[in-house]
Parts: sequence; C-alpha cells; structure tokens
Amino acid sequence: MSSSGNDPRQPSSAKPYKPQQVHPNNLPIDYSGFIAIIFGVAGIMFRYKLGSWLALIFCA
Repeated sequence: MSSSGNDPRQPSSAKPYKPQQVHPNNLPIDYSGFIAIIFGVAGIMFRYKLGSWLALIFCA
C-alpha cells in the first residue's frame, strides 16, 4: 500500500471548511415562506381551510 499526499484519510491533509461570504442583498429567495404567506392570506380572506392547512405545512 503506497502512501501519497492526496490521501483524504490523512489528518494532516484535511483542510477546514470555510463557507463563502454572501452579501445580504444576494441571499436566495425563501420560497416556502413566501408560499406560506400567500396560502395564509388566501385562507383568511376567502375562508379556505385547505389554504390555511397548506400555509401551516409550508411554514413548517
């Protein structure tokens, strides 16, 4: 068995994870939160029970 410098099992070759810096204006859209708000408003305004239940599901 040969030991090479690219072996990921070697603790000395492990590099710590550094997440990329994201500007607050470039954050991804929270689709589930947006859909929960839409279904919640539709459930309240039109008294749709299904809309209210879907809002709770998307909120979770």
